[in-house]
Amino acid sequence: MRMTPSPQELDLLRQAKIFDMDALITIYDRYSPGVYRYAYRLLGSVEQAEDCVSETFARLLNALRVGKGPKAHLQAYLYRIAHNWITDQYRQVKNEASVMDEAVENFADEAAVAAFDLSRISDMERLRKALFMLTEEQRLVTSMHILEEIPNEEIASLMHKPVGAIKALQHRALVKLKSLLEEKESPDA
Repeated sequence: MRMTPSPQELDLLRQAKIFDMDALITIYDRYSPGVYRYAYRLLGSVEQAEDCVSETFARLLNALRVGKGPKAHLQAYLYRIAHNWITDQYRQVKNEASVMDEAVENFADEAAVAAFDLSRISDMERLRKALFMLTEEQRLVTSMHILEEIPNEEIASLMHKPVGAIKALQHRALVKLKSLLEEKESPDA
């Protein structure tokens, strides 16, 4: 696991800050598939995942335009933007039941059904519901590290926390996830 960004990533960021088109295309090509997977896992909707990718990269460009944006750890920065956008989407919905109803409806589209068998859809939906029962920080670090394999050091840098705190958040999240998923599997649930 790397603690500091590679010279190539730093160079790519420098070029992006001056709006070098090749650098911006490289960033999009390199990171958009992962951001899409992340958003789809949490949202369960092709359309919403695509919207999340679009908004993530639009926000990156806006940050760069005003002289802000990441100084390092570009991937973690993009996931944080995506995470915030996803959280905003869930906050717009008044209650959790309607969020889950919408997620279930999204799975009914032909693309999702063709891509996953019904048992996998059910498992993904259970995991998605459980993830949103975690705290925002727990959900972010768990999704970034476990689902997207971003090193803890990058996550710690992005969140301005020590690596030990990130590991503790992940541990508490995994314990809670295990409890939530076991609770939902029990026949009494």
